[in-house]
Amino acid sequence: MDDLLDEHEQSERVLSWLRANGAGLIGGIALGLAAIGGWKWWGNHQLEEHGKAATQFQAATDAVDAKDKAAAAKVKALPDGMYRTLASLDLAKSQVETDQRDAAIATLQGIKTDDAAIAEIVNQRLARLLIDAKKPADAIKLLGKSTSPMAMEVRGDAQLALGKADLARNDYTAALGKLDEASPRRRLLELKLTEAGGTPVKPEAKS
Repeated sequence: MDDLLDEHEQSERVLSWLRANGAGLIGGIALGLAAIGGWKWWGNHQLEEHGKAATQFQAATDAVDAKDKAAAAKVKALPDGMYRTLASLDLAKSQVETDQRDAAIATLQGIKTDDAAIAEIVNQRLARLLIDAKKPADAIKLLGKSTSPMAMEVRGDAQLALGKADLARNDYTAALGKLDEASPRRRLLELKLTEAGGTPVKPEAKS
């Protein structure tokens, strides 16, 4: 009997708790289901937006390849992100090939990216164009203290354009020191170092 009373008492306590908290429990379940549904909607929405961006990207790059006058506008119309960055790099390359240096500079300057590797590429290409535009000081400022071989080579070009052969030699020598012995750029860098008054040092043979 005592056991039956205990079970009855426990049942009453459970029923009382459900009466007191049932609404909240059901509401929590409903919110959970809504959250799941919302997450699925958001995922589908993101896929749809990604598809639209991919289509816009393809249209923009097709316009660039075709040298379409509307190419720049199509690239600028892309949403911020990787698609726009890649299309902008493609556009700048096309502009350089068609002797639109200033337009290419503007295109590269408009690229905004949080990716350090891509930012490095953008800065190197932009620096080269700035040197060609007789703005080597701006190129040096843009490259900062980057220690990648390509950046140091371009910085050396800028220093040489400013008549600072000693600083150019330093950058060329440092760039050569970071390049693999088999790198196809070694020969060009050695020629640049020689032009700046330096003497290329042959890399030590590995034992």
